[in-house]
Amino acid sequence: MKVKSILSLVLALVFLLAAFPASGATLNANNPQAFKKPSPKFSEAVAFDETPGLRDLAQGYAAAAASGEASQDLLEIRPDRGPDVKDQGFAGDGALQGGVGARFASPDSAATAAAASISSPLANFEGLSNQDNFNLFGFRVNPPDPVGDVGPNHYVEMINLAFAVYDKQGNLLLGPAPIGALWEGFEVEDCTDPSGDPIVLYDQLEDRWILSQFTTRGFDDPTLPFYDCVAISQTGDPTGAYYRYAFITQPDTAAGFGYFFPDYPKYGVWTDSYIMTTRDFGVFNQYGISVYALEKNKMLEGNPKARAVQFFLDSNEVPVYLIGDGLLPPDIDGTRRPKDRVAAPIVGTMDDNAFYGAPFDALNIWELWVQWKAKPQASLNLATQLPVAQFDSVFPCGPSRGCIPQPGITNPDQWLDILSYRQRPTHRLAYRNFGGYEALVTNQSVEAAPGMAGVRWYEIRRTGGTYSVHQQGTYAPGDGVHRWMGSAAMDWQGNMAIGYSVSNATDVYPGIRYTGRLSGDPLGQMSLGEGVIINGTGVQTTTNSRWGDYTSLNVDPVDDCTFWYVNEYYEISGFPVNPNAPTTAPWQTRIASFKLPGCEAKTD
Repeated sequence: MKVKSILSLVLALVFLLAAFPASGATLNANNPQAFKKPSPKFSEAVAFDETPGLRDLAQGYAAAAASGEASQDLLEIRPDRGPDVKDQGFAGDGALQGGVGARFASPDSAATAAAASISSPLANFEGLSNQDNFNLFGFRVNPPDPVGDVGPNHYVEMINLAFAVYDKQGNLLLGPAPIGALWEGFEVEDCTDPSGDPIVLYDQLEDRWILSQFTTRGFDDPTLPFYDCVAISQTGDPTGAYYRYAFITQPDTAAGFGYFFPDYPKYGVWTDSYIMTTRDFGVFNQYGISVYALEKNKMLEGNPKARAVQFFLDSNEVPVYLIGDGLLPPDIDGTRRPKDRVAAPIVGTMDDNAFYGAPFDALNIWELWVQWKAKPQASLNLATQLPVAQFDSVFPCGPSRGCIPQPGITNPDQWLDILSYRQRPTHRLAYRNFGGYEALVTNQSVEAAPGMAGVRWYEIRRTGGTYSVHQQGTYAPGDGVHRWMGSAAMDWQGNMAIGYSVSNATDVYPGIRYTGRLSGDPLGQMSLGEGVIINGTGVQTTTNSRWGDYTSLNVDPVDDCTFWYVNEYYEISGFPVNPNAPTTAPWQTRIASFKLPGCEAKTD
């Protein structure tokens, strides 16, 4: 493993900050449809091979000690790019659950009484940790980017910079192993580096696993390309053999050299494509969002000529508020497929109190349409903008990115990053087809009350091709606890759940909780109260403040009822290694499952 690639990310921060669009940059604000539509760019995978069983590739890593000289330094993975965002005061929240009065609900209120209704966790076990990074590489990193998915018999977790496979009782079957072990011996050696930003998905329509990361060697040499590395299992066994692909990012033609860096990649399972979105940075003052479709059928077959189509939404041509800091692709839950050849919805958010010049608060819905044939066709269009209730995404953070307080921490530089000011919804955009309509659920962190973080969630519906916001709400019970960094999903009965991080300044250490609602409950209400996956007992003391940058709530394909969630927490606090070194970040992750009351396994 090459530590150099990680260090390159840190050195690249200044370069990428310069590439970010100017604050407030907009085009055609009165007519957002009037911009140059992106053209499809088709290509083939630039590298492909087949692996032996992953259990063989990763053999020996589970108990391997780091070789070489160990370092107590904390390395920042994928330094977050973007302007410093200044709070302009609380703009209000138009969907706060129960309204203003709910923030001061009495102990005998209905909201408190409902707390007993939430189901306790079923499985609840320890996942990967930063100690695993130290054991594998000889250093620790931040943030963890915890992500995972569940299949019929397994749970697969990935973090920066490792992965592991568990059975559903939490027994470790493979790992911890470096992500790069997935690509050991691959033609594109860059994929073997500890680069990060992983995503893992289970495609229950095909009984396959998709594991990914980006590459970072292009930071060492601007003539080198960046790649998206994608491994797809050949069977439903995540410890078995994989097909491995590398897709190259586009050159920065405006600069005349270099390639776009595919920051913050997010993936989703669709019918005939695996859809990916990235936040792209060029060499000089170039920024945009890319939307890709990867040719699913050929990837399932292990065809080396699997194709990709890319649309680049250039911030010089598209109003920045329409793309923000990222768009989310749909990820199918359940076995009912979308209608054949229907466009895939891609969702972003915009805040009129933020810095990209949005004229109102809304969800921006793009539609991606692809036909994989001898002469493929594809299009990406802005389908609609759905106004939503007022929200404030710009949280009052400290002099740096410290936003969320922790018990005993008085230095705001050591508070935790809420990342709400990044104009994007948070992984996943969970899709489900109910026959008469299609449902999409997602969430974002917001300032729910002055100086208090909450989770804004949405259920979007598409009925006969028309989109609407069926319901929305902001979950922030008013108990002095911050809730943020959420992930949302829906079971086959239409019940909805959200998992998220919690912390406050006095007695709630960084931990993990969840809430939910039943399909027949009043709209806009997370009515079942709150469950606890694990209470933290330590704090993060590093001054880079990083938290997340995403988590994942998924639905078990066996019963289509059980939710599985992964997030980070602290059991012990960070500690100073020496007076001249940063503090470590001994974060851990926790994997848990739960069902909402009354959900019975789907039988058809």
